[in-house]
Order: sequence, then C-alpha cells, then structure tokens
Amino acid sequence: MSIQWLVRSQSIVTLASGMIYPYYLLFLKNLGNSFSKYGLAFAVFTISSAAASQWLAPRLDQHAKQWLIVSSLGMAVAMIAFPWVLSYIWVLILQMVMGLCNAMQRMSERTLLADNTLPGQRGQAMGNYHFWTSAASGFAVILGGVLIDWLTIDVLFYLSAALYVGGAWAVGRSTSSVETK
Repeated sequence: MSIQWLVRSQSIVTLASGMIYPYYLLFLKNLGNSFSKYGLAFAVFTISSAAASQWLAPRLDQHAKQWLIVSSLGMAVAMIAFPWVLSYIWVLILQMVMGLCNAMQRMSERTLLADNTLPGQRGQAMGNYHFWTSAASGFAVILGGVLIDWLTIDVLFYLSAALYVGGAWAVGRSTSSVETK
C-alpha cells in the first residue's frame, strides 16, 4: 500500500469519525442519558481499544492492510446500528466494537506508515499524513455542524457509515492495485 493511498483512505476515515463524534453527545442525551453515562461509554471505548491492541499486536505485521479494511467496515456497521439503539447497554456494546475497530485502525495505519518509509526518512511522510488527516478532521466537524442543522443525527450516522465504507474501499483499491503489479 502506498503512502498516498494510506493518506487518502485514512483522511476519509477521519472525515467519517470527525463528522459524528462531536454530535454523539446529542444522541446520548436523546436517549435520556447523562454526561456521566457518556463518560462511561467513552471509557468502554478506550479500554476496549487498549485491550484489543494487545491481541492485535502480534498479528499486525502480516495483516495490517486487512485489519485496516475490517476496522472501517466495523465502524460503518456501528454507525448504521446507532440510530436503532434504544437502550444504554447497546451503546456500551457498540462502544466495545468501536474500541476494537479503533485499535485495528490506529495500529494498522502506524504499521503501514512504518512499512512504507525508511528509517531516517519518515518525517516528511508522517508530516504529510498528519496534515491531511488533521485537515480532514477539522473539515469534518464543520461539515457535521452544518449538516446536523439540516438533517437529523440519524442521517449523520448513516453518512458517516458511507464514508467509512469509502475508506475501506480506498484501502481495498490500493491493496488490489499493488497486488496486480
């Protein structure tokens, strides 16, 4: 996978996550839950991500591209499921799934960055990667804010899911184009 395709795919994924996460609080408040429950849900996300990283670590070197695709598709499924959630326990279950996907995504992107750069020459590629994914994140928050004024939060979840699928497609496209050469 080339650095350019990694930047493209992960900029799309960052756009997907940045578009919905700032407005996630609104979703929880609509379920009648409190900010303390939001804190617990986010803790479940981060702790499950940490735990998953220990299981994923020995498997990354050979399967980073595949984990990157699975993580985007898993997040898409979670985004599609959220508007249908009626109880807090399902929020926690989805947070665990999202934590697993987050670990797959973060660890895979770093592995692929390292695989496609040479020691002592990684700075430029990492700077480019950070610039584009951070710019996508900032744009996503603005876009999400504009869209949520016109659409429902459910539609924002579905748009986010579509972007996650787009990120998986970009990784898959890169994988298949590299393998055919």
